[in-house]
Amino acid sequence: MAVDLARKILFHDKLRFVITVSGVAFAVTLVLVQLGLFVGLLDSATITIRKLDADIWITSKNTPNVDFANDFPESMVNRVRSVPGVGRADNLLVTFMQITLPSGAREGLMVYAMDDFARWKFPWNILSGDVADLRRGKYFLLDESAAGRFGKFGIGDYREILGQRLKIIGLTREARSFTTTPIAFMDYQLAQSLAYQMFSGRTAYIVAKLEPGADMQAALAEIRRRLPFNDVYTRDEWAAASRNYWVDSTGIGLNMYMTVFLGCLVGVVVVAQTLYTMTMEHIREFGTVKAIGGTNLDIYMILAKQAVISAVCGFSLGAAQSYAMKPLMEKVDLKLIMPPEAMAWCFAGTLVLCLASAMISFHKVAKIDPALVFRT
Repeated sequence: MAVDLARKILFHDKLRFVITVSGVAFAVTLVLVQLGLFVGLLDSATITIRKLDADIWITSKNTPNVDFANDFPESMVNRVRSVPGVGRADNLLVTFMQITLPSGAREGLMVYAMDDFARWKFPWNILSGDVADLRRGKYFLLDESAAGRFGKFGIGDYREILGQRLKIIGLTREARSFTTTPIAFMDYQLAQSLAYQMFSGRTAYIVAKLEPGADMQAALAEIRRRLPFNDVYTRDEWAAASRNYWVDSTGIGLNMYMTVFLGCLVGVVVVAQTLYTMTMEHIREFGTVKAIGGTNLDIYMILAKQAVISAVCGFSLGAAQSYAMKPLMEKVDLKLIMPPEAMAWCFAGTLVLCLASAMISFHKVAKIDPALVFRT
């Protein structure tokens, strides 16, 4: 009985039902897109850390995140290489450089430089070209996403970086920084010569890979003992530190929470207002339920059923709209990542908020006098 009456009342005015579902869908879309962009930005902020095949990252003291590196002597790498349990260790340069486009305009470029990219399995998605060729001249690999900022380019094209003419010999994919600055890969010695004022004899990071079965904590402790003026992180610790920097210093975390709150507020208001209006219009039906022996629990089950139907339909439509926006975001170099756990939490939140909205109507219906049904 409860299920039939719930559907009868909910679908009696189809336009109102569509408006309710649309309101919930809008709120779900707002929340999912904001969450997706937030996760996408944090993914870009740490993707190079997660993809480079290193167990340990050594930075200068108080380096805030992977993009904003400070320099220190490159000779420190020898101390790391001699630590028991360390299989290999290399210097890594990460720095901003200025690239001059054919139009004469100048843009920022994020450069990653190593002596031997291949043994670090980095970069991880090479569309064309060979990282081994980077050591043979003034060459570099450029991520394909740079076309959005730099215009069209291809293999064999030349670009001027810090006053020197370099040749593009390969393309990569997925290498994007948090700031959407395009990423390039070049030989370590070449990068040092370009930025010689800052990096002559100096590096930005030391990355290390442990031998199989080596004790991570023992290796970390020994590296910290030998390099007391550096910070030493595991890969996960350094990724977390880089993510936290952007969340805490840029306000994107607060922005995400505010948008989620507004989305929830929109959903609650729409569902609560619609259910309350429908309840008032069908007050006699609820009075009948009470007159034939129905309890307040029966009444709430009717309202809960309406809320659940609205939540499921609204979430389904909102999720579909969110996924449809992925290609649009990619066109403006934005990642929209919606992990399954985020979808599950959003669905659960939609159900809870819709059920909470039904309580407003229940408070009114619970006070109905069953004799109301017998009045003319």
